Amino acid sequence: MAYPMSTESLRHIAHLDMDAFYASVELLRYPELRGKPVVIGGGRRHQPEEMTDPASGQLTRKFATLRGYVGRGVITTATYEARALGLHSAQGLMKAAQLAPDAILLPTDFDRYRDYSRRFKAAVHTIAPQIEDRGIDEIYIDLTGVRLPEHDTGAGNDAPGEAWWRARDVAKAIKESVRAETGLSCSIAVAPNKLLAKISSELDKPDGLTMLAADDIARRIWPLPPRKINGIGPKASARLEALGVRTIGELAHADPAWLIEHFGKSHGTWMHEAANGRDERPVETFSEPKSISRETTFERDLHPARDREVLSRIFTELCVGVAEDLQRKGYVGRTIGLKLRYDDFKTVTRDQTIAAPTQDARAIRRAAGECLKRVPLDRRIRLLGVRVGALCLAEAIDGSAPASAPEPTTSLFD
Repeated sequence: MAYPMSTESLRHIAHLDMDAFYASVELLRYPELRGKPVVIGGGRRHQPEEMTDPASGQLTRKFATLRGYVGRGVITTATYEARALGLHSAQGLMKAAQLAPDAILLPTDFDRYRDYSRRFKAAVHTIAPQIEDRGIDEIYIDLTGVRLPEHDTGAGNDAPGEAWWRARDVAKAIKESVRAETGLSCSIAVAPNKLLAKISSELDKPDGLTMLAADDIARRIWPLPPRKINGIGPKASARLEALGVRTIGELAHADPAWLIEHFGKSHGTWMHEAANGRDERPVETFSEPKSISRETTFERDLHPARDREVLSRIFTELCVGVAEDLQRKGYVGRTIGLKLRYDDFKTVTRDQTIAAPTQDARAIRRAAGECLKRVPLDRRIRLLGVRVGALCLAEAIDGSAPASAPEPTTSLFD
């Protein structure tokens, strides 16, 4: 295991991004799909059909394709072969079907993805423990002063530039550890700060290892469009382009006063700093979550009465899923929330605070069911979500067990 030292003043911050994460996890399960255009985002009806050849006894699978897809599902991720056909994350599946009708469509399996997420993060932690969790498939890692056992040889380790190459060795070891633990590839970039590491991890995908020093900013970062900076979204990017700013380099050389005039003091100042590669944010190894939630958007709008059985099952699954997340992360919560989005895209939320914090699925469902009674159910439903807030650590409860419901209760979906 590598261990942190504190001799260098220059920071070495890594950003690790798993390559096409959901799709790559699925390719471990279905290796026969390697090299083919595959998108993840289908529902249960797109589960592969398994058949046994009566002559050979071999197992074969029949996979769904995008051809003829009807619905409003979106792509969560796509293999690089699918991306070459113009398919990408957040793209509507109907649009994708027009571009690549023969691409394979697989359903999402978030439980499996969460398991692999935990595994790759655990593999990183054995080498470099200063990790900031940024989601299911990406993390920041502080490699400042981290050494591998082979680095601890004494002479020469403090020579100018030596720490930079030690950081590269550690990044390579992390990639190898992740692959050994999960069978998956990742792309990792090492840079002086989080902002530059985030941008750089995209430069050499897939399976990339990118080292970006401050002297590399003009050559590798400035030619990129401003939207590559995490925090400059589509609206700001479009506005910059309308103002004649089309690259990060042009943004870096813009007059700060001019940027403040067009984007406000806070955002304008930040954009100029970011374009010049300045970012002092630390790698935050822990932050308390404010809430834990799950939600799902239906492939078709569901009617509260005619689809009551389906809605009831999904409602229960969401409550159970949130409870499992709470239990796995060691939290309980007192505020139970419900989220509904109707077929006209109007969204309503309702909350209820219960007497004692809980991580019990039945207690969550009972409180969420009470919330459900306070919303109109006169339209079809597009989205349903359940949230638990006002969190605290389960171990911090004064000697009493988290609240639970003695038996299941009914709601308007039952």
